[in-house]
Amino acid sequence: MLESLGSLTSSPWIYAVVALSVLLDVFLPVLPSGVLVITVATAAAAGSTTVSTVAGAAEQVPREVPSLLVLGLCAATASVLGDLVAYRLARRGGDRFDRAIAKSRRLTSAHARLGATLNRGGGALVVIARFAPAGRSVVSLGAGAAHRKVKDFLPWSAVAGVVWAGYSVGLGYFGGQWLGASWFGAAVSVLALFGAGALAAYVMRRRPVTAAAPVAVCADA
Repeated sequence: MLESLGSLTSSPWIYAVVALSVLLDVFLPVLPSGVLVITVATAAAAGSTTVSTVAGAAEQVPREVPSLLVLGLCAATASVLGDLVAYRLARRGGDRFDRAIAKSRRLTSAHARLGATLNRGGGALVVIARFAPAGRSVVSLGAGAAHRKVKDFLPWSAVAGVVWAGYSVGLGYFGGQWLGASWFGAAVSVLALFGAGALAAYVMRRRPVTAAAPVAVCADA
């Protein structure tokens, strides 16, 4: 298991694959970018692999493993860039996105929560939504469609990207350390990521919309 996991993630191209997956999953939430980040981090937990020598003794042989720092930076940067691209696209097609949002009660509610949060100068919802299924898409596209100021949205998007990337990398690495750098360790870490997503979705549903903070249209940044 360890060898197969290591061979899958030992190529330097894995960083490009991770970045592309994270960047695109704002448009295609079905992409398993979080699963990919955890798998690569689990491989990094291996550090070296044990092989048998001719004499029959076992020794540790170093092999190429992903850098946790580079992995985290790739994931966080791609997350912010993907949010910004979605924001800009939705901003240009605001009327179409407004009509699409109005057709869904769930999207309308989430959109109102986002507006209330940003109007109050806070961005906890942006961070929480990064973990919820499709939450990143709703927040990024919704902020653009409502013409939120970049200075109100982008800093919180950056915080969300860093927190999400750090959490995912940490899950994979420490899961690999404690449970072994294997597919089992990666699977347990993925379940923990899904658990965080379910909790985030619950918080987003339960968070009340503040009537005193209407969803106002902001001017360009």
